[in-house]
Amino acid sequence: MEKKEIFKTVDHTLLTQTATWQDIKQICDDAITYQTASVCIPPSFVKRVKEYVGDRMAVCTVIGFPNGYNTTYVKVMETKEAIDNGADEIDMVINLGDVKDGKFDEVLEEIRQIKKACGDKILKVIIETCLLTEQEKITMCDVVTKSGADYIKTSTGFSTAGATFEDIELFSKHVGEDVKMKAAGGIASFDDAIRFIDLGASRLGTSRIVKLAKNESASGY
Repeated sequence: MEKKEIFKTVDHTLLTQTATWQDIKQICDDAITYQTASVCIPPSFVKRVKEYVGDRMAVCTVIGFPNGYNTTYVKVMETKEAIDNGADEIDMVINLGDVKDGKFDEVLEEIRQIKKACGDKILKVIIETCLLTEQEKITMCDVVTKSGADYIKTSTGFSTAGATFEDIELFSKHVGEDVKMKAAGGIASFDDAIRFIDLGASRLGTSRIVKLAKNESASGY
């Protein structure tokens, strides 16, 4: 697989708490240079980023991030504001406590409300696989399928672990045919990226793939 094809699947991501505007501008420039799928940045930067990149790059941001325990009302308002500010894609975190309590109807309703707030914008649902049992993951595949969301996503990258090949394999067996898969967190090499893509992931949440490419370019590879 050519690297340019890998870049097309990458949501080039910077969500660290200490990210400055200069840091954010740099990843936007890199995303445009390498033609990634999107640039994924904190909600507070969405308006400035959209003004900066214009139509050159899709802007993705996060909702209820990283813990997911905001109220549904707050998540919906966050979503509406992000879209008003120019976000093209939304990555939301589910309420993991509700999952642990078996309140899957409430989780479903929340995702549906956020999808409604998204309108025609892309919605990805982060289920934080490292904190769930296998059965909870399987049930969430069904919930995300019923919700009308566009993607199921493994991880925030802020918890105990990130994406695994096993989780993407599990998703592919249980998610609906209209739901795409995003692997995020800990994707550290082009080989990892290719494996996730081969397993069926159509998006990768990572900052390292572009960094690797930049380092190779600087080294003359």
